[in-house]
Amino acid sequence: MPLVHHRTATVDGHEIFYREAGPADAPTIVLLHGYPTSSSMFRHLIPLLAGDHHVIAPDHLGFGHSAAPPAAEFDYTFDALADITDGLLELLGADRYALYVQDYGAPIGWRLALAHPERITAIVTQNGNGYEDGFVESFWADVWAYGDAPGPETEPAVRAALDLDAIRWQYLHGVPDPGTVDPDTWHHDHALVSREGNDAVQLALFRDYRTNRPLYPRLHGFLRSSGVPVLAVWGRNDEIFGPDGARAFARDAGDVEVHLVDGGHFLLESHLDVVAGHLRRFLERVPA
Repeated sequence: MPLVHHRTATVDGHEIFYREAGPADAPTIVLLHGYPTSSSMFRHLIPLLAGDHHVIAPDHLGFGHSAAPPAAEFDYTFDALADITDGLLELLGADRYALYVQDYGAPIGWRLALAHPERITAIVTQNGNGYEDGFVESFWADVWAYGDAPGPETEPAVRAALDLDAIRWQYLHGVPDPGTVDPDTWHHDHALVSREGNDAVQLALFRDYRTNRPLYPRLHGFLRSSGVPVLAVWGRNDEIFGPDGARAFARDAGDVEVHLVDGGHFLLESHLDVVAGHLRRFLERVPA
């Protein structure tokens, strides 16, 4: 089993935690996690990739084991999180890499791709949205309302996403056999977002999520012009980003695979082997 290292690096004065594995001279793949988790979501996938790839999986600022400065001291936006991720990759010498994005990792990854299109060898999106088609309106209506008019009338609905029951739902909805999902996942995530002051961090990012939508046309243009291969492997029962979000990548990516799996939002918890199988076959044909 490949050895996984747990490291930290200082980026713009902030300690950023990341997991790293695999040969340094192998093709690099960067794994970007979603809300409300951390690079922990990739803990089982990393060893499966590290035999043939150099794997880097950071915790975003404010998440996991990375620093979490108070929201009053740091402007938490997706632009800022992407800048810090970019700084980490620069520090590690990662100048050419495949991206694996999920949930929040997607808008961070899209910013990296748009800033450095020449660095991206492939994109793997696992319930990582890049199209209006992907938004499930029953979930997102409260987020849009809060972003449009933050205040006491709109905040309670999104603040509820920080509760244990809501985080448990993110892991279990759409999973045919919920018993396959380790309950440590939602308890771990809930403990981290419950740290003093972290609620303000998460609320800031909920407010900022609306800035991701205007990036989508630029992302689509990048997919058309670059010819970068895309793998969309998606839990088809996801009630946050629906399966139309996966299918939509075929509109713009010339080299694309779409696989809809009978699972939910956190597919690696219930269908690790299925995702890893699609991923390994896809990466085998991606040029370094």
